[in-house]
Amino acid sequence: MEEKQRPKVGVGVMILNDKKEVLLGKRNDDAEKASSDLHGEGTWTMPGGKLDFKETLIVGAFREVFEETGIKIDKDKLKVISVADEIVPDNHYVTIGFLCKDFEGKVKIMEPEEITEWKWYNLNNLPEKVFPPSLKMIKAYLSNKIYN
Repeated sequence: MEEKQRPKVGVGVMILNDKKEVLLGKRNDDAEKASSDLHGEGTWTMPGGKLDFKETLIVGAFREVFEETGIKIDKDKLKVISVADEIVPDNHYVTIGFLCKDFEGKVKIMEPEEITEWKWYNLNNLPEKVFPPSLKMIKAYLSNKIYN
């Protein structure tokens, strides 16, 4: 009997600096290296990823940000800003988006095969080709609507 597919859980973290700029990373153009079940190769994305089994949302968000950027976020000050369905032909994720304004450390390229660079962007001047889940988080934050 074929196992029934179920949605997976993802987390994303919208990190804002003192200038209200958002941190975005450029995913590798190569789909295999970009490592994205949602086909985000060549797009700009926020730190985030798949939740591990028995991992809480907060711990997953902290882990993903640290693994990808080398910075430490303040887990106690994370705020949920979005919940979104991400449905593509071969996958379905429910993505929980967090806002983080409190962090320490300098942003580094920790996984150069997957994310080739990190940059800060003004929310009103985003790059072309923002990863759809990240764009949904930005829109949720700006509209103050948790689910669109």
